[in-house]
Amino acid sequence: MRKWRDGDAVLTVGADTGEREVPLRIAASYRARTRGLLGRDGIDGALMLTPCGSVHTFRMRFTIDVAYLDRKFNVLAVRTMKPGRLGLPRPRARHVLESEAGAMERWGLRPGARVEVRVTAGSDA
Repeated sequence: MRKWRDGDAVLTVGADTGEREVPLRIAASYRARTRGLLGRDGIDGALMLTPCGSVHTFRMRFTIDVAYLDRKFNVLAVRTMKPGRLGLPRPRARHVLESEAGAMERWGLRPGARVEVRVTAGSDA
């Protein structure tokens, strides 16, 4: 099993619909996962929280899309969450992707799809 670290990566989405690469920030440390997207007004790309099985949007400034991934990066579920909500835990989820609302639909990210994460050169991840 891979040990993830905070850093930059690239998320590859939609092998069946034409691949799309999305900038990705990995939050693997307790501190980075706790902070998540708090205090931000938006995000370019996505944030991956790992390990993670559920999220909340308390004190968030904007609506987000949330994708729950299993250990093999298969998408289990995709939800849109408004600020002030508590997401239900997903028992098989190992990673969670967060992005601005509507982004995952544009990327073609849906349950049953599989994504890939590639750490960028020079990143801590």
